[in-house]
Amino acid sequence: MSAAVVEIPGGVGQAIPQLEADEKLTGRAQYIADLYRPGMLHGAILQSPYAHARIRGYDLSEALALPGVRAIVTGDDLDDAHKMGAFIKDEPAFAKGKVRYVGEIVAAVAADTEAIARQATRLIRVDYEELPAVLSPEEALAPGAALVHDNTDAYIKVFDSGTDGNLCSRTSFRSGDIDSAWAQCDVVVEGHYQTQAQAHLSLEPCGALAEADAAGRVTLWSANQSVFRVQASVCESLGLPMTRLRCLTPRIGAGFGNKMEAHVQPAVVLLALKTRKPVKLIMSREEDFEAVRARHPVTIRMKTGVKRDGTIVARETELLLDGGAFGDDSPGVLGYALLMNCGPYRIPHVHAHGRVAYTNKLRFGAFRGFGVPQVTFASESQLDEVAQKLGMDPIALRRKNMLVDGDPWFGGQPILSNGLADCLDIVQKESGWPVPSDAAPGRRRGFGVALTAHISGLLASGAIVRVLEDGTVLLNTGAVDIGQGSNTVLTQMCAEALKLPVDRVAIASPDTDGSPYNWGTTASRVTYVAGRSVVGASEEVADKLKQQASEMLECSVEDLELLPGGRVAIKGVEQRSVSFAEISGRAHWAAGGPIIGTHSWVFNQKTVDPKRAVVQGLPFPQIGIYSFGALVVEVEVDELTGKVRVVRAWSACDIGRAINPTMATGQIEGAFVQGMGYALTEEMVWDGARLANPSLMDYKIPTFAELPESLKAYLVESNEPSGPFGAKSVGEIGINGVAGAIANGIAQATGARLHQLPLTSERVLNALLAQEGEEAAS
Repeated sequence: MSAAVVEIPGGVGQAIPQLEADEKLTGRAQYIADLYRPGMLHGAILQSPYAHARIRGYDLSEALALPGVRAIVTGDDLDDAHKMGAFIKDEPAFAKGKVRYVGEIVAAVAADTEAIARQATRLIRVDYEELPAVLSPEEALAPGAALVHDNTDAYIKVFDSGTDGNLCSRTSFRSGDIDSAWAQCDVVVEGHYQTQAQAHLSLEPCGALAEADAAGRVTLWSANQSVFRVQASVCESLGLPMTRLRCLTPRIGAGFGNKMEAHVQPAVVLLALKTRKPVKLIMSREEDFEAVRARHPVTIRMKTGVKRDGTIVARETELLLDGGAFGDDSPGVLGYALLMNCGPYRIPHVHAHGRVAYTNKLRFGAFRGFGVPQVTFASESQLDEVAQKLGMDPIALRRKNMLVDGDPWFGGQPILSNGLADCLDIVQKESGWPVPSDAAPGRRRGFGVALTAHISGLLASGAIVRVLEDGTVLLNTGAVDIGQGSNTVLTQMCAEALKLPVDRVAIASPDTDGSPYNWGTTASRVTYVAGRSVVGASEEVADKLKQQASEMLECSVEDLELLPGGRVAIKGVEQRSVSFAEISGRAHWAAGGPIIGTHSWVFNQKTVDPKRAVVQGLPFPQIGIYSFGALVVEVEVDELTGKVRVVRAWSACDIGRAINPTMATGQIEGAFVQGMGYALTEEMVWDGARLANPSLMDYKIPTFAELPESLKAYLVESNEPSGPFGAKSVGEIGINGVAGAIANGIAQATGARLHQLPLTSERVLNALLAQEGEEAAS
């Protein structure tokens, strides 16, 4: 008796569940911690107790004598010439010669059990010579400061970074004539803003499992956002040919950016090569906090000039980022934040410039929003300050200056789809702006608004679509699904292009041995960039199916069309058709060969039009395709404690076209909650050089108790002409404006304007008390 086949619809626009939903809900999903290899050893790391110290030597004898210890690796196992880095090759696999932050990996142990490995790390003796440390960007860039890196001139840079001493990188954009523009302004507002370090806090801590075969070729499974970035980084840092490392990805328990670049993978690979046994190492939550990476703390100086009617004339933005001990993604975060400094507004005269400083803290890197939440907090706060000085409604000010059809982005890049006006219309209408709801005695309520944008297009991707003998389809992209649902969305695109039910398309797991290249799951790029390759490869398959069918049906290719369910028919004569299975069988066994479609491309639209802007130190020369968003929040402030609660929120995002509306809505909601934590409570705090709150006991993230009473997400479809089925990004845009909107809501409710994140109860209360003092004095 044959099993019944149930076809599941689910092409573009269908709100089907994530393909992995069942296995995750039932606990059957396989993460790194669930994987096992025969004879597997367990790893543990030793971390630096110093922010800056020279390593004079190691005594491993006591640790090696511990029964069950199989190998220890230290900086002595590394070649000083081999370093990794996305923009600046400045980072060894782990500490070599000296340590540069408290928590940096100094050694790694492989043992029969994790308990033995951890015990062995406590028996390793490291001879340190403590050195002066620099713990802030200002201190690092001061004359005579201790150098985090002794010879930055020797590092390879992939762009004109301007690296010099503790200056990691610098970038500058200029458009118009900023120097003369200020004289055209009737009102000028200048302010300083400060944002904090935020932990990524993926549910799954970082980890890896490596196994070397008899020939010394290593297979590496790891928690990552790109098997290809892992392969490149590990091989760069260990001096391995890329052909000697195969990288795979199991299920990933979120990333948000901290798994884009390497973490423990190089150390685990080195242990596997040294022991010739499989080695698995899973970081503890505290180790993940201390040793991986976090969102950049940024100091922002912003100055905006406007005419009396509200027209924005000029802006200067200056950023100073704490990059931590290594370059990592910092140069890219700085460059992108500066590109986004104007927000989705027309500003003819702009100077946006900034620096990243090396400091003796953990490296800061990519985090959802990629520098935009920081600069948007300043920009949207300052626009409300401008509106107050002009006596103008904040939304009216934004409407007057926001980008409309035909306007280019800052720097001159053309915008082909823009649904920002629709987004703003929705949140203004649905929220009931400008009058918030009534508050209970002792509490004040206010509305806050913010507009934002984000990119979709960046770097390269590819796809392979193969028709199997039975007419079903295998899709392979190399894109890592970190929980956001890209496997589902890309499968829906392939199914739509071939008019198949979604359960007739399977998607392969990323594997550097067999997957086409994809740069990474970061910068909101997978739906747009990988999606274009999926559609391109599917269209090639459709052409080959039609070619085969034309021979089978004895007609012209131009007379054929795909029918839903996996058939090719003569147009208007559905009974004259052949199935994908029949076509594939003929191709496999009789004529033409297996039907395979491929597509690869690299985003090639210039970031800056040289006729419109001058740029120095551009880390991303080709980046773009803009999504847009508008957000209104209603906040409530307790007058006695200063505690802020987000009562309601309305977030509308122009994402081109929603491939899967339910998942797109979930991305916007999740981004808002993460942004709310960033705005109100989350902050990594250092006690001198040591992180003081590296655990969930002391690091406060939002729970269900803190969620708004109502959180509404709205999808606006502008149909991006260059996007797959009109789609562009959604993953990050929902976080960018949250802090700015909440700060604006507090200001409307109380009159207190805060320039520093997070907007804690203590800071809000102090602002209220200061305000009362000023009123009493006057």
